[in-house]
Amino acid sequence: MTDDLGAFIGHDSVAIGGAASGPLRGLTFAAKDLYDIAGHVTGAGNPEWLRTHEPATETAPAVRMLLEAGADLVGKTHTDELAYSLNGENAHYGTPVNSAAPGRIPGGSSSGSAAAVAGRAVDFALGSDTGGSVRVPASYCGLFGLRPTHGRIPIDRAVPLAPSFDTVGWFARDGGLFRRVGAVLLPGYAARPQPSSILLARDAFDMLPGEIAAALAPAVARLGGRIGNGVEVTVSPDGLDTWMPHFRVLQAFEVWQCHGQWVGAHDPKFGPGVRERFAMAAGIGEAEAATHRPARAAITDRLNGLLADGAVLCLPTAPGIAPLKDTPADELDDFRYRILALTCIAGLSGCPQISLPLASYRNCPLGLSLIARPGDDEVLLDIAAEIGAG
Repeated sequence: MTDDLGAFIGHDSVAIGGAASGPLRGLTFAAKDLYDIAGHVTGAGNPEWLRTHEPATETAPAVRMLLEAGADLVGKTHTDELAYSLNGENAHYGTPVNSAAPGRIPGGSSSGSAAAVAGRAVDFALGSDTGGSVRVPASYCGLFGLRPTHGRIPIDRAVPLAPSFDTVGWFARDGGLFRRVGAVLLPGYAARPQPSSILLARDAFDMLPGEIAAALAPAVARLGGRIGNGVEVTVSPDGLDTWMPHFRVLQAFEVWQCHGQWVGAHDPKFGPGVRERFAMAAGIGEAEAATHRPARAAITDRLNGLLADGAVLCLPTAPGIAPLKDTPADELDDFRYRILALTCIAGLSGCPQISLPLASYRNCPLGLSLIARPGDDEVLLDIAAEIGAG
């Protein structure tokens, strides 16, 4: 397969035909190189991981469900190293092309999957989302992207990052197709009532530069008109920037629990950013992690209370458009901090969040998000289907 996008892994060729019939028959998809495919080594974005692991003995359930629904798998896509980044610039394998914003990063860690869909190499693609790794690339590349309710879609046979945050996710250019894929992946998929109201996250929008808030305003008005009963709310009375450290510490603790032994045994050569994050994770023990868990429980209660009557929360997906390739590391770190202040809301609470391709700034995509209460993923997919093409 010709890969002009730099989206697909080069160390292996993985192509599997789907079932002869099913709701996704005739469609093509790609899967992030975190998901196991029987008979193939899962590379996880790092050459040392690839070298030190054996071929998978089973195929990940998420991939298998799509194949059984008739979709054809055409390849595996690049990921940031062990999925521990939001940029999509892999020091070993390069940066996939963001067709929607040339010269800019595609976002990570599901960079290859987002690039493949945006570049029309496939109809849809599997990614994964721990701290924003579907939502952020969806915003940067002008796609529909969902972080589902935590635990709703099986994430077995996928390389973990932080299990209490890890979720299966996917991308598509068309909202109707996006919902069709969700009907296959989401166990117990069923119709849900329409949202009772739309809550505008004032503290989240206040984090934006004025020009980004202005660019999102028509999309906010469009969703408000569609859902009705709009009201402004403050999501975090103490400030969203006080929530992000809880996510950062708890995620890092779990990262080291998952991979610390392997890192110690093999001393992998991580690229910039990923290297520093693993070093930070190595220093976080159970005692420190335990001090952050009560805050996570309180945040979950806060979101459950806001969304209890079936409301949806509206907020920016990211604080701006995709940064330019080769942006200095300190600028990317600052931008990442501001992204995580937004994406940690769903991550800490376990709620589903969809990024909708409804806005742009300087001819670059800009996503707008909705968060629903846990289990109401279908509400978000119905809105995507109604929007239609991104």
